[in-house]
Amino acid sequence: MTQQTSPSEVARIFHAELSEDEPVPPRFNCAPTDPLTVVLELEDGRVVERHRWGLIPHWAADPSRGSRMINARAETVARSPAFRVALRRRRCIVPSDGFYEWERRGSTRQPWLIRRADREPMAMAGLWSLWRDPGSYLWISTCAVITTVANTIVAPLHERMPVLLPKDAWDAWVDPGGSSAELLRELMVPAGDDVLERHPVSQRVNDVRNEGPGLIEPEALSPSLALG
Repeated sequence: MTQQTSPSEVARIFHAELSEDEPVPPRFNCAPTDPLTVVLELEDGRVVERHRWGLIPHWAADPSRGSRMINARAETVARSPAFRVALRRRRCIVPSDGFYEWERRGSTRQPWLIRRADREPMAMAGLWSLWRDPGSYLWISTCAVITTVANTIVAPLHERMPVLLPKDAWDAWVDPGGSSAELLRELMVPAGDDVLERHPVSQRVNDVRNEGPGLIEPEALSPSLALG
C-alpha cells in the first residue's frame, strides 16, 4: 500500500481535524504493523490519526495476533470474533494512493500498482480498535482493511481487493452508530471497473525495506510477463 498524501491534505479531503501536527513522510511501501493514516469519527468529531496496520482485538492476550489481522473479508466480517464489534462501532477510512498486487509466474513475482484512474486518494473501508498492553498499560490504536472479490482490473493479479468507498458513502461508513447492517453490506462490494488502473512497477517493491517515489513509476515488462 502507498500513502503519499499528507495527513493535513487527508484532513482537508475528508473534512476532518488532525489529531497531531507531527510531520509524516510520504510512504510508498507500507507493510503490516507499520503506522497508517486513518480517518475516523469520535464523539467530538472526525479526526485523522495514525494506527498500526493489523487489528488487535480488545480480548487478545498479546499484540502478535494483530500481524495476522491486516485484512477482514467482507463476506465474514460481521460474524468474525476478531472484527464484528469493530464493524458495528469502529469503522474507519484508510486513505491510500495505491496498492500493490503481484503476478506470479514460475519463480518471478512481478509487482503491479493499482490506483484510481483519476489519481485521487482511494477511500478504503477499514476497521479500528484499541488494545491495552497488559504489561505497560499503554493503549495501542490498530486498524484493518476490508476486502471483497476483485473486479476485472485486479482479478488477473489477485482474487481479492480492498473495498473502496465512493464519496457519498464516507459519512455513513464512519458514523459509529447510524448505519444499518444492510447498508454496510451494500457498501462492501467491488469498485467499478472504470474506477481503477494498473501498471507494472519495480521488483524493489518486494522488499519492504525499500522506499521512495521510484517504486510507483511504471516499468516495462518482458513480453512473457505482459498481462492480457
